[in-house]
Amino acid sequence: MEYKNICKAEFISRPNRFIAELLIQGQRTNCHVKNTGRCKELLTSKAVVYVERNMNPERKTPCSLIAVRKGERIVNIDSQAPNKVFYEALLDRKIKLPGFEEITYVKAEKTYKRSRFDFYVESHEKKAFIEVKGVTLEENGVAKFPDAPTVRGVKHILELVQARREGYYASIVFIIQMNRIQYFTPNDETHGEFGEALRLAAKEGVNILAYECDVTPCTIDVNGKECPIVL
Repeated sequence: MEYKNICKAEFISRPNRFIAELLIQGQRTNCHVKNTGRCKELLTSKAVVYVERNMNPERKTPCSLIAVRKGERIVNIDSQAPNKVFYEALLDRKIKLPGFEEITYVKAEKTYKRSRFDFYVESHEKKAFIEVKGVTLEENGVAKFPDAPTVRGVKHILELVQARREGYYASIVFIIQMNRIQYFTPNDETHGEFGEALRLAAKEGVNILAYECDVTPCTIDVNGKECPIVL
């Protein structure tokens, strides 16, 4: 996945979930934040960030915050990126679903009962519901999710469990929006209920996968490395 019109900036503050104040070429500028998570460990004073300039003159903000430099890593924080990255990687076979060696049909945003899952996938003999989660939180080389409580995320997991019980293949795929990760684990300290739901899903046969990405200021792509899961 590639962005256009990327420039470097310096983070100043985040007045609310949707807006960040940045210093771009010496000028204070309000920027749209494409992530409603906390990102507190990333959006620190004077952090180097990367923004995509908007070409639409009707937009309220002239740019969108895409990525943050954290030490030697660049972390993509665009919450819309994981689904696009997953889809590209699935077609390129960088992400492989067990039992789906030949995929015959893929549909985004498929409704099941009261949930709308990110993807519905078919092979010749199997049908699957897939939920994709983007991961931006890293501590000492360990990727964690979520970085803020997510009632919606718990609901999706429990309905994936129900789909699995009814004979569907079900999977949660964590797209880690950075590289050089040791393993993935649920962030029980932030939202223990999510971790409990994820462990239940694993026991019920929901497949849990995590893939890291190579990230630059203007690109993000699954690099094919599947990360170990520690529940």
